[in-house]
Amino acid sequence: MDSDPIRFDDVIPRAREIAKEIASTGLGVVMVRDVLGRMTLVLDDQEQEVDPDALAEWQRLASDRFGPYKAERPVVVASSLFMAAELLGRALPEPIDQNIAGHGKIRRIENTIVGQDWARVRPQSPDPSGSFRVALYGFKGGVGRSTATGMLARYLADSGRCVLVVDLDLESPGVGPMLVAGDELPRYGLIDQMVESAVENSDGLDLVVRASKFSARGNGELWVAPARGAGNGDGNYTYVSKLNRVYGELSGGSTFADRLESAVTACEDSIADRSRRPDVVLLDSRAGLHDLAAVTISKLSDLALLFGADNSQTWDGYQDLFRYWQECGQAQSVREKIKMVAAMVPDRPGMSKDHYLDSFVDRSWSCFSILYDNLPDGDSVGFNPSPEDITGPHFPIPILFTQELVGIDAVSTDLADIGFVGTAYAEFLRDAGNLVTGGTV
Repeated sequence: MDSDPIRFDDVIPRAREIAKEIASTGLGVVMVRDVLGRMTLVLDDQEQEVDPDALAEWQRLASDRFGPYKAERPVVVASSLFMAAELLGRALPEPIDQNIAGHGKIRRIENTIVGQDWARVRPQSPDPSGSFRVALYGFKGGVGRSTATGMLARYLADSGRCVLVVDLDLESPGVGPMLVAGDELPRYGLIDQMVESAVENSDGLDLVVRASKFSARGNGELWVAPARGAGNGDGNYTYVSKLNRVYGELSGGSTFADRLESAVTACEDSIADRSRRPDVVLLDSRAGLHDLAAVTISKLSDLALLFGADNSQTWDGYQDLFRYWQECGQAQSVREKIKMVAAMVPDRPGMSKDHYLDSFVDRSWSCFSILYDNLPDGDSVGFNPSPEDITGPHFPIPILFTQELVGIDAVSTDLADIGFVGTAYAEFLRDAGNLVTGGTV
């Protein structure tokens, strides 16, 4: 008998312990946690019968071990469920443990009120005929993410690409006005597409506009899809009222993630109709563990650049996120599409760039190791880059920081004439540009 109360955090390791015992008999197990955190272990008996005595023992064990977080039936066989085919036939997450011969697979499903898309990572699979989507995300704000978005957009457009920047920071729009003069913004924004499409009224919306503060060289193009439109100029544009309506699930089953993806696709299609399909789409994501960020990284992007400074808030936040991905069986999918960016790297007397980055790499590798494979000595198969491996997701692309960068307009300013700007962003533009274009920029 436990002397201490069983808390929320105690349940997952206890459930995994029981699931491993069950899996050792060859049965697959799906760990299902409901919105209150109550746990059910569903045994896949499609190909193997379950011994009744063993089932009774597992049920007794789970009832004891889960405490207040045991579901009404903490261990059930799938064939006894009304919706068994739907549960086992759905796109289940990857197994959370390494495969062992003769053992069943263990998977985990989290039923939550928000944030479910963190556990539904789409593997990197860019469509050669479509646009390559890049999420720019920071766990904490104030790390220069939107400025970097503008810089990268300009760099790629100058190389001849057709680039679309989408402002997905719906709660705090910013990158749109940074690229387009206020009186030249389109009448409608992403938020309008999501609201109007819910009542099948989105045809003809003017959602995108060429960046008016920047002219690309050669064949390059830079387009912007702002979160907020300019409206009709009659003072009736109500952004907050629309924002409060976009997170819900529609009656036909269309989720917030579905609606957001449709809105981004509508922006891409609009540019294709007016010029050509964008080669690259930069998604300026909201910071923090928000549904918007979950959808942007997990579902919409082919590559996610994770911004951070070398402080405990950054690493604590990313550890929480990486641990969740690992526990939900998403580590393999997500580690192949993320890359760390060291933002605001100092280079001054008393704190050199190299010294700062040495510390950054150590802490980044420690954090990313949550997503890497644990390899036995001598095992070269698996994914576990060394701290010094510059191709590893943990190894950062640096952006230098100088006081002169504070408040600079990254697009309207003629950056070619500002030496410290070119120095600060040189490595970021080169390395991020190569990741986006496959080394052809």
